[in-house]
Amino acid sequence: MLSLRLLAGILLLGGAGQVAAECACVWGGPFTKVQADADLVVTATVITGKGNSIDVKIDQLIRGQEFQEQIRIWLRTGELCRPELEQFPEHSRWVMALHRIDAVAPGGFNPGTPGISFGRVGDYSLSSCGGYWLSRHENLVTGNLATGTRWVQDPKMSPVLLELVIAFVDGKIDAEALKEAGTVNPELQQLRLETRSFLRQQR
Repeated sequence: MLSLRLLAGILLLGGAGQVAAECACVWGGPFTKVQADADLVVTATVITGKGNSIDVKIDQLIRGQEFQEQIRIWLRTGELCRPELEQFPEHSRWVMALHRIDAVAPGGFNPGTPGISFGRVGDYSLSSCGGYWLSRHENLVTGNLATGTRWVQDPKMSPVLLELVIAFVDGKIDAEALKEAGTVNPELQQLRLETRSFLRQQR
């Protein structure tokens, strides 16, 4: 049975001359909900972009298995439900929940135009059907983390410490804790973490 992702690729990238339907995926929710179905969750820095893909350096592997330090992520082409390349400039830093490309739709990869395609087996894709990516600046993260409105990728919220996002993915804190963190000054968050760490060391 074809996976939903592969079926979408067939419908959108299939025969020449067909008019592609508009992206019509169901919104999966903020990062706290959609990250669970991703194959790989990482912090990454964009190295370069070309066609409809970006090459990124994995800064930290949060969940999943990947033995390469650098990976390729495929974005939107045609009406695939993925974000546009322009959203990920070189040197920008992100937290990303990615899906591994295990099969390519017929006609989805053309060796003659390798820069524009569904993607290659072994690479990754990034969905726009949920909060699958968060912007990172130093140790602070913003984006559709826990309470963002449907289809809004960068809602107004207080930055959250990357350490808290990683703790959530690891199952050490729950979504409510992240929601609360999004309403608190990040400097106060840092002070709380440092205080807890200090108290643990005194035991």
